[in-house]
Amino acid sequence: MIDLNGRVAIVTGAGGGLGRSHALLLASRGAKVVVNDLGSGAQTVVDEIHAAGGQARAVQCSVADAGAVQAMVDAVLADWGRIDILVNNAGILRDKSFAKMGLDDFRLVVDVHLMGSANCTKAVWNAMREQNYGRVVMTTSCSGLYGNFGQANYAAAKMGLVGLMQTLGIEGEKHNIRVNCLAPTGKTKMMEGILPDAQLSKFKPELVSPAVLALVSEQAPNRAILSAGAGGFELVHIAMTQGIELGESASAEAILQRWNELADRTNAIVPSTGFEQAQHELKKGGFEV
Repeated sequence: MIDLNGRVAIVTGAGGGLGRSHALLLASRGAKVVVNDLGSGAQTVVDEIHAAGGQARAVQCSVADAGAVQAMVDAVLADWGRIDILVNNAGILRDKSFAKMGLDDFRLVVDVHLMGSANCTKAVWNAMREQNYGRVVMTTSCSGLYGNFGQANYAAAKMGLVGLMQTLGIEGEKHNIRVNCLAPTGKTKMMEGILPDAQLSKFKPELVSPAVLALVSEQAPNRAILSAGAGGFELVHIAMTQGIELGESASAEAILQRWNELADRTNAIVPSTGFEQAQHELKKGGFEV
């Protein structure tokens, strides 16, 4: 059993949907939970946690407001002494095809999802470093990983979170801070109208939250992208094919002529850092690395 007694968690966008489910599960395992949201739903979730015998507090602020986020974190540290877990879940949608999308809507979605997660993580980062313990979850999406029509803004923000996770996982490792991504599919207001009701009903938020609990536990992995929905769980990897070697005679024409060979996924690899991509290229060219 994963025991979170003594741990303090912040869950953003937790006034309903996936965030509510995450907060309830973490509280049920003993964590003190900060329920963050813009609306009154945050207090409702806190009341649910209290009724079940747990400890929680509501904080209403936008994750896009760095000052408000810092004030939230400072107050939690003052009252509860530590922050062990951050679940970056808050998000919005402004779906339109790119041709019809205004840049204000593009910027707003990036500000909430990407900058909001950066704001929250930055606010807790030093405290986690000092206590030599932290678990951070970024919420990415299949839209970011694979693309979806009408979600250029959302997809850009969600893939940005993968890059943020990869780098923070490297930087935090020596301080026992583990950073991972969750790619959830849950029946939430954000998903309504995207799938038929019969299919949507299978994607209960409470079937996603076990993935969050795994990613914030002491046994959590580091730098994983965990997909979750309808009780199914998968690991997503950003892989690189073995590729081709053209050397000094490289040309665009040769690339296109050998595209099938280039695209062959046999023995594809998953570099552990960006530098490993460069090393792979050198090795293919016959250089000692």
